[in-house]
Amino acid sequence: MPGTTAPSAEKNRKKLMVAGEVQSFRLASLFYFFPRLLRGSRAPNSNFNRTRTSFRLHLVPLQVKCKDCEDRRVSIRLSIELQSVSNPVHRKDLVIRLTDDTDPFFLYNLVISEEDFQSLKLQQGLLIDFSAFPQKFIDLLQQCTQEHAKEIPRFLLQLVSPEAILDSSPAFLNVVETNPFKHLTHLSLKLLPGNDVEIKKFLADCLKCSKEEKLSLTQSLDDVTRQLNFTQKTLSEKIQELDKLRNEWASHTATLSNKHSQELTNEKEKALQAQVRYQQQHEQQKKDLEILHQRNIQQLQNRLSELESANKDLTERKYKGDSTIRELKTKLSGVEEELQRAKQEVLSLRRENSTLDAECHEKEKHINQLQTKVAVLEQEIKDKDQLVLRTKEAFDTIQEQKVALEENGEKNQVQLGKLEATIKSLSAELLKANEIIKKLQGDLKTLMGKLKLKNTVTIQQEKLLAEKEEKLQKEQKELQDVGQSLRIKEQEVCKLQEQLEATVQKLEESKQLLKNNEKLITWLNKELNENQLVRKQDVLGPSTTPPVHSSINTIRNGISPNSNVVESRLTYPTCGIGYPVSSAFAFQNTFPHPIAAKNTIHPVSGPKLY
Repeated sequence: MPGTTAPSAEKNRKKLMVAGEVQSFRLASLFYFFPRLLRGSRAPNSNFNRTRTSFRLHLVPLQVKCKDCEDRRVSIRLSIELQSVSNPVHRKDLVIRLTDDTDPFFLYNLVISEEDFQSLKLQQGLLIDFSAFPQKFIDLLQQCTQEHAKEIPRFLLQLVSPEAILDSSPAFLNVVETNPFKHLTHLSLKLLPGNDVEIKKFLADCLKCSKEEKLSLTQSLDDVTRQLNFTQKTLSEKIQELDKLRNEWASHTATLSNKHSQELTNEKEKALQAQVRYQQQHEQQKKDLEILHQRNIQQLQNRLSELESANKDLTERKYKGDSTIRELKTKLSGVEEELQRAKQEVLSLRRENSTLDAECHEKEKHINQLQTKVAVLEQEIKDKDQLVLRTKEAFDTIQEQKVALEENGEKNQVQLGKLEATIKSLSAELLKANEIIKKLQGDLKTLMGKLKLKNTVTIQQEKLLAEKEEKLQKEQKELQDVGQSLRIKEQEVCKLQEQLEATVQKLEESKQLLKNNEKLITWLNKELNENQLVRKQDVLGPSTTPPVHSSINTIRNGISPNSNVVESRLTYPTCGIGYPVSSAFAFQNTFPHPIAAKNTIHPVSGPKLY
């Protein structure tokens, strides 16, 4: 920044130059601060001790009437002071003074003592006392000021001079109330023009006040300059801190992004490897199950041949059952009716075959147990499916949260970019402010040189100095606004830093939650695969076995077909009436899914009684 890099020697040199030109600046200050001095000046001093009480200074509209001249309206400053004189006799005097802000030699005075007021009261028929006269006079002036803006004012303040010009002749200050009938003069005061001594004394007081005001403004300028230097230094430090924080934040963000991308890639690779491994395991298990089922089928076929040789007398009924099954293939809608008929046949067989009742009861109990087990397994499968759905929903929710966090990170980056642009613009504005201050200092030097010119250009110098002072005040105000906006931006940067830390913390928590969910999904996939394998074993068991009742019970119970094959065989009587196929039909009726229909292709129907 220019304010921070300028050497201190240059600043001291400029201050010395300004201090050396103070003497030439005093004359210009007189004309610039003249209106203020008029408001704050006092009446001519005397040799007596006086105590002054200033009521108010009024800039009032005044109608000037001179002899053989047109009336004109001007704004005159009117001051009222109450003086208490204690030496040699205690008395009170009311001093009324008229001055013009544009003409320093325009001065009219009126001193009214208590004795003078009594004569004035008698002459003009006043109804108030001397103590209340100043306030009442001020009220009349306020009414004149309020009525001045109207087209036809009710109250007028007139300055009447019997001469052609307002020079050294007395003038009358009249407060006139106008109405359609006449102009009524409420008060008329005779004012005397100030002599040379009074005007010089008045101008000396003005010059003294201007010097005091100039000294105060110089001190204020030094204070503002020091504050500006301190502010520029602080701004430079804050900009350096902001750059450092921005670099740290950018590096930290890049590190987190790279780490997150690497972790995501690793997790994807692990998931793909796990999927391939599970597929291979599934294929291998499928092959093993096919081989096992082929062996079971071969053993059951051998057992079927043995049963066929042992039951030659039931061949005809077997053919009838095969024909019935072929009809059920073409007419799936009549499966339930055929099952009911088969149940009726089973009942008839139970009545006819009393010797096999005990065995049938045992088989039915076993079938009930299998039905209960199947219902339990189906309920477990439903629970697992629901758990998988909930897990998928949780995983989707985590993904959405992850996307939302990434979007928040992008928004924070955009907002940080905006803040950086704002800080750059503030820096540019500070540079412009420094340039304007330097320009004003150069203009001030130029004005100091121009003060040595003739008295004919003093009025122009007064106007130019007023404009420069106004510009300086505006620049000081802009500097304060810039400092305030800088503090606001620093607070915003702190808030954004806190938001960034909170976002990073949320991102870490989301990563941890994602890892936990991935572990949970892996475990659920494993459980689901195991349940699917168990379910496939249960489904493939009845669909691939021959329609022999004992073989169905063996597969549904998970018993290996190689163990106790001979013991699991049933001993049937020599007659064909007692073939125990009713339990197979009852077992098929417990499966509502289409696999149960496949099981009805090969079983041997029970005996039918005609």
